[in-house]
Amino acid sequence: MRESSTDSHSSSTSAEAVPKRPSRFNRRRFVEENPYVTFLLPFLAFGLLTSLEPTESEPGGGSLGLAIPYSAYPWIYTLKVGLTIAAILFVFPGYRKFPWKVSPLSLGVGVVGVVLWVGACSLQFEQSYLKPCLDAVGMGGFLGSGTRSAFDPFEKLSGFPIAAWSFLLVRLVGLALVVPLIEEFFLRGFLMRVVTDNDWANLPIGQVNRAAILVGTLVPMLMHPAELLAAAIWFSTVTWLMIKTRNIWDCVAAHAITNLLLGIYVVVFGAWHLM
Repeated sequence: MRESSTDSHSSSTSAEAVPKRPSRFNRRRFVEENPYVTFLLPFLAFGLLTSLEPTESEPGGGSLGLAIPYSAYPWIYTLKVGLTIAAILFVFPGYRKFPWKVSPLSLGVGVVGVVLWVGACSLQFEQSYLKPCLDAVGMGGFLGSGTRSAFDPFEKLSGFPIAAWSFLLVRLVGLALVVPLIEEFFLRGFLMRVVTDNDWANLPIGQVNRAAILVGTLVPMLMHPAELLAAAIWFSTVTWLMIKTRNIWDCVAAHAITNLLLGIYVVVFGAWHLM
């Protein structure tokens, strides 16, 4: 029997009256459709929170009108590491696009890297030779912007050994796991590829032009103004590793090994100015 026009109109009206359920946010799809998020979100989260960190001579958060005391450094750093790890987990599907493999060469670069870094820093090139030149043109403050926190938990938290060791563990996690991952993915995975090709997201790792090689050294130097010589040598070495192996995880592994050995060196010899 044919449905009456009244019944048809009634059913269509009731169908239209049913509200559509909003589609759920799909993290994986969002990361895949916006590839830059993988490389930028954790790096920006880490960088923004770094601006809140105090040093022994300067309170933290000055650019935001804050005056965070040096004693609060463990809390600020722990917050920074925690939120950065949350950002890493959010973009993790983007990391999985790069097959996990590490070559023995990355181990060698990592070990040699810590020797190069500590040796270059021991020369005090920036303070002895570069600072007088920058002071002459009113730019001496640039080097000071890279001053490390140099927070010694065994001295500052001497009455609380559990807290001191706990924070040291957090500090080493940030140094040897978080920093290598976010810096290398930002620098090698995003910045150097953007400079090389507009279609950077489909560009193989290690396929770079001269401009990208230059950027791969200059940008880290700007990120480490108090350690310009060490940054120039070390990051250029890792760029060589990237071109050699065409594998971003080799760069992350080399960075992690250097930073872990640097952290051990700092603790053993009390060279907290390096961390």
